[in-house]
Amino acid sequence: MNHEFSANVRGRTENGVLVVTIDNPPVNAASAAVRAGLYAAFAHAEAASDVDAVVLTGAGKIFVGGADITEFGKVPADPSLPEVVARIEGSTKPVVAALNGAALGGGLEIALACHYRLGAKTAIVAFPEVKLGIVPGAGGTQRLPRLTPLDQAVELIATGRSLKAEAAKTAGIIDALAEGDVLSQAIEIAIRGDRNLFRKSSEQPVITAPGEAIEAAATKILAKSRGQKAPAEAVRLVRATQDTDFAAGLADERKTFVALRDSAEAAALRHVFFAERAAAKIEGLENVTARPVSTIGVVGTGLMGSGIAVAALDAGYRVIGIEQTDEAAQRGLERIVGMLDKNFKSGRITEQGLADRLSRLTVRGSLGEIAAADLVIEAVFDDLAVKTNLFRALDDIVRPDAILATNTSYLDPDVIAAATRYPERVVGLHFFSPANIMRLVEVVRCAKTAPEVLASGFAVARKFGKLPIISGVTEGFIGNRIFSAYRREAEFLIEDGAEPREIDAAMEAYGLAMGPFAVFDLAGLEIAWARRKRQAASRDPSARYVDIADRLCEAGRFGQKSGSGWYNYEAGKRVPAPEVSAMIAEARAAKGIVTRSIGADEIVARLLGAMADGGRKLLDEKIAARASDIDLVMINGYGFPAHKGGPMYAAEIQG
Repeated sequence: MNHEFSANVRGRTENGVLVVTIDNPPVNAASAAVRAGLYAAFAHAEAASDVDAVVLTGAGKIFVGGADITEFGKVPADPSLPEVVARIEGSTKPVVAALNGAALGGGLEIALACHYRLGAKTAIVAFPEVKLGIVPGAGGTQRLPRLTPLDQAVELIATGRSLKAEAAKTAGIIDALAEGDVLSQAIEIAIRGDRNLFRKSSEQPVITAPGEAIEAAATKILAKSRGQKAPAEAVRLVRATQDTDFAAGLADERKTFVALRDSAEAAALRHVFFAERAAAKIEGLENVTARPVSTIGVVGTGLMGSGIAVAALDAGYRVIGIEQTDEAAQRGLERIVGMLDKNFKSGRITEQGLADRLSRLTVRGSLGEIAAADLVIEAVFDDLAVKTNLFRALDDIVRPDAILATNTSYLDPDVIAAATRYPERVVGLHFFSPANIMRLVEVVRCAKTAPEVLASGFAVARKFGKLPIISGVTEGFIGNRIFSAYRREAEFLIEDGAEPREIDAAMEAYGLAMGPFAVFDLAGLEIAWARRKRQAASRDPSARYVDIADRLCEAGRFGQKSGSGWYNYEAGKRVPAPEVSAMIAEARAAKGIVTRSIGADEIVARLLGAMADGGRKLLDEKIAARASDIDLVMINGYGFPAHKGGPMYAAEIQG
């Protein structure tokens, strides 16, 4: 017998088992219609004499992908997720969850309310709520510690880390893994399973762990949270299960969830979530098909090129690395293999995965070996002559339909494209170092880039697991241009009276992992110095210019790697440098600047304002497609705190 419990929840009764299927594409989100359907389905099951057990599953490849985030900020619609979860767990008839795929957030809370969880081998579980500035709100913080040890529950909920099926079974979250079709086996368990298999997670005792293990997990999480509220609240709620009964813990969790949901932090993180969705929509590419790419050539196997090669291998591509000599090629091969081996030793890839990647890797000392590439990404020295000569040479080696991508940070890709016979096949793919780890890629639309070439750049970046952001052509593209404005304002603050340590402390308190001057030292001061010297002849003499960084470089202070920069480095630790303070005072005096005390609020306001002003110029020049794209670039490429929403969002909120 078939049933329609709502537009997104259907059921059928089979041999005494009501099979309930959630069908709310694309991710089976627990929307109001889904919640209403589930509530009706379990009310029906409870009352129906021909139903002895229930199996709950999702249509497609996802069980339930979480709550419907579009409902946040709106008047809540009944039934709430906690009411649905309570209804499921309160069933007097056994409930088996057939986890056909991902059970995330509210989806995992629904699964934990079931009396048995059978997972497909493709199943994934996670509580990613902290990434949206909230905590689980339908019992997740209270049920999980009753299925997995407390220290693991703290880590999983407070970080949002996901577990694949086997790991979830080991952790006790999934009871068993299906050998074949998960739904068929779940029905079999529901019909013939030993009733001792079924249990209500809320009635289980909390699985304790050594106090030092719980403390270590909590300390690590809080150290990384950089002022975010949700991770700290998640830790508190999970730890409290040791001393609080289930009902009281549930009430505390819900109160905390509602307060966080309505917070500025959560609103900023929702902005970031929707910004990523918007970034995928590129004007002019709505009906454009990307070119097929199976082999990627990477010219240059230094730190950047090796990272790009590893990212390509991780994504399943065949990779041909190119160097100038056989000796350099051997060093490049060793560098790439070393990065892969590190991933293997850390458990990020299996031995089979390592072998597979190595089987798809070739590194050669001759450019001619790259002829088979569908896409060539250059990662050579950022010099215009070097890059244009390379692209001219590639014209005679690769197929005319092969795509050529430049990874330049500051050079004009239109000039590089103009050096080729087919400028329409040139696109910018600006990776951030280390390229195998950093998520951001700026996809640069050159003046003559063909739509299918641009679409291909996006497709490859997404397959790499990156976040691609469209950019027009300008020096530094989106990120580096804004970072340059940030750097200038930071140096203006120095001249006006602030010290490097004060500026860094203010920005770190705001939420950045490192303040600007610590970042400058880490990156090295000589690269920006060389660029400033190249630009000196064309610099507007009336524009304000701070020469303190130049003085540091002239004194051999190039940053952390040289042992001194804006700071001194003693035994690997950053300490204030009295000699730099003296240089700063001398530079101020030379300009007759009367200094004043500058507080943290002004420091933050001025630096955020500089970034937002730079962003508005990019929008006016149509370099950036939307303000939210700029936010994503600064969050994913430059460490801007996601829970602040990005500089453009912060400027809008602050008026």
